[in-house]
Amino acid sequence: LNYVAVGCWVWHESFHSRGRSFGLSPACIFRVCSEFRGRAGHKLLLRRKFRIEVRIFVFGDVYREVLIFGLTLSQGSNDGNAKLMRDCKVLGEHDGVMKVTEWQKTYYTTDSGIQSGATTVRTDDDGADYSKKYTYTTTTVTENPAELESQYTLTRAQRVRQAMFPETMVEGKTVLSTQVDLSQQTNVQRLAEPSQMLKTAIIHLINYQDDAELATRAIPELTKLLNDDDQVVVSKAAQIVNQLTQKEASRRALMQSPQMVAAVVRVMQNTSDMDTARATTSILHNLSHQREGLLSIFKSGGIPALVRMLSSPLEPVLFYAITTLHNLLLHQEGAKMAVRLADGLQRMVPLLKKSNPKFLAITTDCLQLLSYGNQESKLIILANGGPEALVRIMSLFSYEKLLWTTSRVLKVLSVCPSNKPAIVEAGGMNALGKHVTGSSQRVTQNCLWTLRNLSDAATKQDGLEGLLQILIGLLANDDKNVLACASGTLSNLTCNNARNKTYVSQNNGVEALIHALLRAGEKEDVAEPVTCALRHLTSRHQDAELAQNAVRMHYGIPPIVKLLNKPHYWPVVKAVVGLIRNLALCSANQPHLRDSDVIPKLVNLLKNAHQDAQKHGSATQQTYQDGVRMEEIVEGCTGALHILARDPANRAMITDLSTIPLFVQLLYSPGDNIKRAAAGVLCELALDKNAALIIDSEGAAAPLMELLHSNNEGIATYSAAVLFRISEDKNADYRKRMSVELTHTLFKHDPAAWEAAQTSLMDSTYVPDEY
Repeated sequence: LNYVAVGCWVWHESFHSRGRSFGLSPACIFRVCSEFRGRAGHKLLLRRKFRIEVRIFVFGDVYREVLIFGLTLSQGSNDGNAKLMRDCKVLGEHDGVMKVTEWQKTYYTTDSGIQSGATTVRTDDDGADYSKKYTYTTTTVTENPAELESQYTLTRAQRVRQAMFPETMVEGKTVLSTQVDLSQQTNVQRLAEPSQMLKTAIIHLINYQDDAELATRAIPELTKLLNDDDQVVVSKAAQIVNQLTQKEASRRALMQSPQMVAAVVRVMQNTSDMDTARATTSILHNLSHQREGLLSIFKSGGIPALVRMLSSPLEPVLFYAITTLHNLLLHQEGAKMAVRLADGLQRMVPLLKKSNPKFLAITTDCLQLLSYGNQESKLIILANGGPEALVRIMSLFSYEKLLWTTSRVLKVLSVCPSNKPAIVEAGGMNALGKHVTGSSQRVTQNCLWTLRNLSDAATKQDGLEGLLQILIGLLANDDKNVLACASGTLSNLTCNNARNKTYVSQNNGVEALIHALLRAGEKEDVAEPVTCALRHLTSRHQDAELAQNAVRMHYGIPPIVKLLNKPHYWPVVKAVVGLIRNLALCSANQPHLRDSDVIPKLVNLLKNAHQDAQKHGSATQQTYQDGVRMEEIVEGCTGALHILARDPANRAMITDLSTIPLFVQLLYSPGDNIKRAAAGVLCELALDKNAALIIDSEGAAAPLMELLHSNNEGIATYSAAVLFRISEDKNADYRKRMSVELTHTLFKHDPAAWEAAQTSLMDSTYVPDEY
């Protein structure tokens, strides 16, 4: 590397030792400007006569070096002293004279006396009259020249070290140790640890101060060079600034200069040179390790420049840029909005095609920081193909940190209605399922939450048998979060999907769900998805009856019914009521349900929910508790009692609980679902003569006659059946009018059947059929 020395100051301070003077005049200072090749560590060989100290400023890199101009004399050697005197007499050798002449021609006209031997004039400030005196100083040799020479060569840090820790300055000296076992410290060593730590700290502090001071002096010149028109000069300056940012002290000095940071940002934004781009991005990367540096970058407009560098073809530039942006997003307020406004997301998403896992981990974490809580960012990621790229990463890579950061992004996107189907279509369910087992806990948790969020969009997805098997196995986990996610995903995947219902039922899914419920107790986060999954498995598929029996055989009915106890968490209650209805479809379950006191609990729940719903007189108003409409609870309880009433013992119990007046009142409900459920339970209860009389006495005939003309076929059919049964004890004329009305209602859409029914009624005596 070629460097140009900005300045070189050389001085030698005289001192006295044992009454004798050695050296040049006290203030012999001269400046050298020349071109150096190589780093400042190379010796500047002028003449080997004296030891002096040189400070060289090379574009802000400060090098302190001792240049050897003299010969080392041995302690007390007269021959050595004589040799030094001889060397002093040959100061006019050709090389030395030439250099002095050159210096005098360029900057100085005063002879320093190094080569010519001329006397040096100094001002004596000791006199009381302040008059100018001239003293002629000759060079003499002390009794210990080697010691004096060694003191001349010390830097400031070395002088402090020599004063405080002289033992560290001795080279080649071996200290005998009493340590026998190298694996164990001696008592002296243990006692010396604090002092050694203090020594190291002080030494570091000395060097730290030097770095900061010298970097501060170099900043103005470096800023000018960065603004130079010559791109070669700019590139060299950027590389030197990059070297300065490697040390903490000089780095702090740089970040406190807004002009310097702004110049670096400007160079990075405008350069087309790869080396300059690499140096400038490295500078900002180093500055971003401190909050002051982040603030300086942010205020200098560094974010748009860094976003621009994300399109660089150079891998180091990409790494420095994305890492600096990541630090800004993590720790700098306002950085997220600035990155969004600079189209950072549009530049970051295409980077997901890279193959470096560490680079991808930083990029995906940036996407998570930008998209969390911001719907617009999620849509931008979707528009740029983010879901497909993220699923590809989950499928192909095994680097744990990358899997963690990617699963975090997918978890954020999985709550977006637009991104959710895109992730599912890209194969996200199976890609996430791969890492549910065998990965770190944080990856597993993220994958499970993401699967749960996505599962409601994957109800029609095929080929998920492997994932279903994994989820069934996770139900044996004792972690409540794992149970909640696994059961919630199973609940969604078995909703309206007969294939998944059958697979789970045939692979011990019901048993696993019951055991999970028993372990979780009444914990709402687990109880709700478990009961929902059981509700799905016990209805509308070929193995539904198998699942209904499995619940009873694995002792699931008591803990399920227990969930109806107060205090009510209405989402769980809604799921349990639906599950009880499905379980009641199996006749073998009816006695077990009755023994669990399910009927009184359902009746009380029905009455309470109906009262809450009645508090709102307007039909447009609905009562919500925990996000559940009370009308849904009324409908569910009535439907469950309808199925339970198929058992004679249950019918008598329901009638004895004075429920018929409530069912008759429900016939006036505005919703068809409640009307159908109420008509259905009345249809079952009317099979008993006593119950039929109560139904008639409660005035059910009038609303039932109205419901005969309902467009809902279920409502009309149940209403006709109830009217038919309560008319059995009426006189013949009443029964005939009722029969004509029922026939007209039931066959009004079939003219041929209507004519046949009319002929039958006119030609024969009415004989009631069994229903």
